[in-house]
Amino acid sequence: MRSVTATELARNFRVTLDAVEYNHEEFIIVRNNHEVARIIPGPSTMTAMEAMADIYRTLPEEAAAGWLRNSRQIKDILSDEVRDPWDS
Repeated sequence: MRSVTATELARNFRVTLDAVEYNHEEFIIVRNNHEVARIIPGPSTMTAMEAMADIYRTLPEEAAAGWLRNSRQIKDILSDEVRDPWDS
């Protein structure tokens, strides 16, 4: 974990945030020889759309046709009735 002064942070804010985001570095912010804050990377998260964004590049075309065929079969099997899943 690196220590930086508040002045250094202000002068190099973008560079510091890039180090946190891309290199997962952690910083201690010091002002008047006292630790006043820490900057740590946030959790790595990804939306479903981001996770599936380039799946079309990795799957063969027959997989897409199979998914479409299966989804149509499931639609015929499922009921239009809405049921309470906790009702036993």
